[in-house]
This record gives sequence, structure tokens and C-alpha cells, in this order.
Amino acid sequence: MSLVFTSENFDAEVLQSDLPVMVDFYADWCGPCKMMSPMVDEIATAQEGKLKVGKLNVDMAQDIATRYAVMSIPTFIFFKNGEVVHKTVGALPQDAFEQEVAHVLG
Repeated sequence: MSLVFTSENFDAEVLQSDLPVMVDFYADWCGPCKMMSPMVDEIATAQEGKLKVGKLNVDMAQDIATRYAVMSIPTFIFFKNGEVVHKTVGALPQDAFEQEVAHVLG
């Protein structure tokens, strides 16, 4: 199951994480975000212990969305050692999404 990131826990959970982190920037009203949600949860389960996976609601954490220039959702940003290492925007087919994750974990 994916984690919930907020403005309050983002720095500790994402930027200070020992594991690479994938953040799903989403909103409850976003159709493509809802379509990606089961895939995000599946990646969280499949990569447990290798990749921390969480969701950040852009309506509730506009400061974080602005910090990382999230203009469209869903946006997936991958962090390693507190730095952005990869960013992808938009809904993807499952195989393409898994390839994005594999590329980052490389």
C-alpha cells in the first residue's frame, strides 16, 4: 500500500529517506489519477523495501506541488538522496509505468 505524503511530512518522508521515493502527485477529482492509483499501489507492494511509494494530494499540499513545478496531474517524481532524479507526467499504460520505475531503480 502506498503512503500518504503531506506538506507536514514531505521533507522527512521523501527528502530524508534512505530509499529512493516515488511521489504520485494527484487530486481526488482527477480521472487519470484514479486510473493510475491501482498501478501505484501495485508498485508499492512489488517494490517494498527497494522503493518508498506515496501519494501527495496537490489540493492539500499546493506548496509542495509548486516547489516541484507540478503543472499537470498525475505527475510522478522520483527522488534519490533528496534530489529529483526522474519525472513523468500523465497516465501511462501499466507496462510503460513499470518500465519508468525499473529505469529509476536501474
